[in-house]
Amino acid sequence: MAHIDQVLGPADDTVTFFQPRAMVYVTMLWVVAAVWVPCVVVYALLRSGLGAQPDVVACVEAALIVPPVLAALILLAAWRRLGWLHSSMHGLDFAATGRRPVHLPWGGVGTVTLRGRGPFTELVVTPVEEDFAEVGDGPGGRPRLRRRGGEVAYLVDVGLMSPGPAVLLAELHRRLPSKV
Repeated sequence: MAHIDQVLGPADDTVTFFQPRAMVYVTMLWVVAAVWVPCVVVYALLRSGLGAQPDVVACVEAALIVPPVLAALILLAAWRRLGWLHSSMHGLDFAATGRRPVHLPWGGVGTVTLRGRGPFTELVVTPVEEDFAEVGDGPGGRPRLRRRGGEVAYLVDVGLMSPGPAVLLAELHRRLPSKV
């Protein structure tokens, strides 16, 4: 039996979107492998074209070992600085990977759109005016900005975010039906 003084629901209806580390690792693994393996093949072909016998075992080892190790190093470098987004009754809070967080109250949001496809999808948040956005303190670089004419837009990498860009867009449409 619940007591009257207990809260029966969340005091805040925050929805959190984040980049799962495993998904970032697998994506980085495929990106690194897509670049590295052709380099190893070209190296082997160049050695054989110059008359030297390519070491097939070393080439296979390099193709199998370098991508997972390099993807792990990239993930370790960004371990605590992956992108995230919070949608709450207070506004929109977000940070791109390796960047400082930004808070934008709902009244300060001009438009919100998605740009790109797949893991390279970006959320483009345009404030009504640049003064509405509050950049937080902490580690990381300045927020990612796109300036066109007199308009400023914040960019957040959301392609790997969980639950996903489609759910994120639906959540933002719920909060801002006329601006998404």
